Amino acid sequence: MEKYAVPVAAIAENVKPITGSLVELTGKFNGNYRHNVSPLLMQSYSERLGHFLTRITLKEDLVKRISAACITRSWFASFTFKFKLRKKNATSSQGIYLASVTRSGCLTVHDFESLYCQSNQPVPRREEDEGKHLLHISLSNSIDAVRWNPVNQDEVACTSLSHNEVHIFDIGYISSEPVEVLRKRPTVTVHGSSIRKGLTDIALFNDDTRVLASDTCGAISIWDRRVGDLPQTGLTTNANSSLTSIQLNGDQCVYGASKSGFIYIWDLRGGRSSAAFQSHKEVHSSPMISLKLASMLNKIELLKAQSDIVAKEIQSIDINPSCPNQLGFHLDDGWSGVLDLHNFQVTHIHCPPPHWLDETNNVPILFSRKPSWLPAHSMYAVGSSSSDGLHLLDFYPHRNSPCHCSDMKENFHPRKQNKLIPLSGRVTACATHPLNGTIIAGTLEASLLMISQKHISRKGDNDDNEHN
Repeated sequence: MEKYAVPVAAIAENVKPITGSLVELTGKFNGNYRHNVSPLLMQSYSERLGHFLTRITLKEDLVKRISAACITRSWFASFTFKFKLRKKNATSSQGIYLASVTRSGCLTVHDFESLYCQSNQPVPRREEDEGKHLLHISLSNSIDAVRWNPVNQDEVACTSLSHNEVHIFDIGYISSEPVEVLRKRPTVTVHGSSIRKGLTDIALFNDDTRVLASDTCGAISIWDRRVGDLPQTGLTTNANSSLTSIQLNGDQCVYGASKSGFIYIWDLRGGRSSAAFQSHKEVHSSPMISLKLASMLNKIELLKAQSDIVAKEIQSIDINPSCPNQLGFHLDDGWSGVLDLHNFQVTHIHCPPPHWLDETNNVPILFSRKPSWLPAHSMYAVGSSSSDGLHLLDFYPHRNSPCHCSDMKENFHPRKQNKLIPLSGRVTACATHPLNGTIIAGTLEASLLMISQKHISRKGDNDDNEHN
C-alpha cells in the first residue's frame, strides 16, 4: 500500500489556486426552466395515441374493471401511492404500490409495475384480473378515504362516512377483517348521547403511533395506537360543519377544510393547540387560524367583477410536494386554486364554466372530486366537473402562471396555458406517480384510467435493413 501513497507535502506543492467563478452541478433543473418547458409536458399528456408514432403521446387506457358488485353506483373515492420493498425470489427491490377504494366498499392494492404492463395490452380487459392484485377485498360499508402508513409498508388505513371507525388492513393478509380498529368517542349533548356517523378523511404521523381522522361534526380525533382504540386527544373547529379533508405538514401543522368553506390550521409546535399533543388526556384544542375562503376570493377584483362569490364546500386540500407553502384546494362547483401558506392569500384560481352550460351533461354533481399534484412543475390534476376529462392546471408560484390572481390579463402568456385531457369517463379521484408523473384516475363508472407519456422509438434505416 505504501507505493500508492503520496506525501501530503507533495500534494500541497502541486495544488494550484482556483481562480474565476465556480459552477455547482446539482443534477436538477432550475424551477424557472421547468416552468418554461411545462407547455411541452402538458402537450405530451394531451396528445392521443394514434398516427404520430414518433412523438411523445398520451396513453389513456382502461386498465381495470371492478367486479359487478362494485360497478353499480360505485365510483372511486380515493387513491394513494407508496414506495415499498417487494420481495421476489428471496431478494428485495424497490417498488411503487397503489391503494384505491370505492364507495361500494372495495379496497384494492396494485403493484404499479404490473398495472402499467396491463395497460400496454392491445385490447383492454373488460373483467378484472384478480391474480394481478396484491389485495382486493369487498367490505359491507362504503370507503371514502385511504392512506398508507408511512412507517409500516404493509398497512393501509381507511375511513367511511357510514361509521365512526378507522379500519387498518395489513396487505400481507388476504382478509376482509382489519388487523386493528380505532373507534371514535360518541358525542354527548344536554339531550343525551348524540351519534353522528361519519369519518371523512384520515392522516398518519411518521411515528407509527398517532392517527388522525376528521368527522362530520367538525372535529379531528387523534389516536395513540400504543394506548388504546379510543382517541386520547382531539382538535376542534368551534363549528358544527363537517370537515371534508385534512392534511399533515410533517409533524408541525394540521390543515383542515370544511363543507362550509373554511380552512383551519392547527400548529402542533406550540401555542394554544400544543396541549393536545403533550398528554394522553382527552383534550380538545381550537384552531390557531381560521380562514373563510369566500372572503379571500372576494379580494380578487377581477374575479369579484365577474362572479357572485359565496361560500362553497371545499372538497379537497393538498400540499404541493414541489412547493410546500402552496396548499391546493378544490370546490364543489369545479373551481380549483392555491392558498399561499406564507401570507394566507389565494394566489391562483381556475374557474371552469359551470356544468349546466353543457347541454350534453346529464350527470348531476353528487360526488366529490379529489385532485392530485404532479411531483414536479407545480401542476394540479383535477377531474372536470362538466365533461369526461382531466384538467392539468399550471399553478407555478409566479406571476407568469396562467392561473395567477394578480393582474391576470397582463400576465397572460400564450405558451403557458392549462390543458383539458379528454377521457372515456367522468373522473372522481386521481393520484400521481411520485417519480414519473403517471396519473391514475378513477371514474364514476368504477374504471381505472392511466394517463401517461408513452415513449415510442423512431423507425429508421436500420429497421429497413433488418427487414431485408
